[in-house]
Amino acid sequence: MTLNDIALLRLQAQQLNGSSFKKASDLVKWFGAIQGQEYAQSKWGIGLRLPHLDDEAIEKEISGGKIIRTHLLRPTWHLVAAADLRWMLMLTAPRVNAINAYMYRKTELDATIFKRCHRLIEKALQGNKHLTREELNTLFAANGILCDGVRLTCIMMHAELAALICSGKKQGNQITYALLEERVAPVKEKTRDEALLELTKRYFKSRGPATLKDYATWSGLSLTDCKKGIALSGSLFTKEIFEKETYYFEAQKLRPLNNRLALLPIYDELIMGYKNRDAILQFNQENKKTVAFDNTVLLDGQITGTWRRTFKAKSIDLEYHLSKLISPKQYAELEKLIARFGHFYKLPVNLVTT
Repeated sequence: MTLNDIALLRLQAQQLNGSSFKKASDLVKWFGAIQGQEYAQSKWGIGLRLPHLDDEAIEKEISGGKIIRTHLLRPTWHLVAAADLRWMLMLTAPRVNAINAYMYRKTELDATIFKRCHRLIEKALQGNKHLTREELNTLFAANGILCDGVRLTCIMMHAELAALICSGKKQGNQITYALLEERVAPVKEKTRDEALLELTKRYFKSRGPATLKDYATWSGLSLTDCKKGIALSGSLFTKEIFEKETYYFEAQKLRPLNNRLALLPIYDELIMGYKNRDAILQFNQENKKTVAFDNTVLLDGQITGTWRRTFKAKSIDLEYHLSKLISPKQYAELEKLIARFGHFYKLPVNLVTT
């Protein structure tokens, strides 16, 4: 196995070289979770993999509660399939709360305050009400709980990790919260080992070849838990040793690239899914170029540039910078990809040169 093999196999596992999935929620389920603090960008990451979907179709699944946006795994936003939310929180929330403990203390939040906030939230949202963070903050203030930006973030994240709230329907452009029990249908509970095995399977199927350290970085779980998850998976995964590291992945044949170019959004799983990203940085390392993990241009599985978009009232300005020359055929493919980006948002795209 070579670095190039790793890069191309990851493209396949990550559904960037063709996908049979039809729904955004099915793709999210395949991944286990998709990093989602840049909300619009994370939707484009789904659309990039499922070109038959546009932003409106993906938003419909999120608004309908099939996909939930909440905090789990590492202390950041993720998109997760509704049916997976409870067991994933059960498995990962204790670690996130442990990581957040310093900020809880710094903002003078303790179990008593969290309990008061939970009661207020639950009462305010009962009956399938969906409220914005600002509306809930007004409620806290009326009850003598003053919150600045960081303190409010900690309170809301703690309520998410306690499986009290999750994302609700949008109000215009504003995100809302809803009660998890009213928003997400109940499912059969998993034991901790069952949840650990399931997360391990999802990770290596959707991101392999990957290492133990990659898995621990992505999941936020301890190395001990990650080792146990791999052990529980038995002989499910193929193992290959490369540069003294063991890589786990679902056995598959390399397919010809049907999408040689991709406009990856910031925090895409092809980047955030791994601790070691050498497989997609070969061009940059060979040419001694530094990489800013912003919106990146991917060519044949390698980061070879950056791109940026600016939304206008009735159009999108898009500019890109490539680190290498591309052929006329590749440029034609890039133009098609940019047109598809405009179709995703149902807006014309203006190329901006700088």
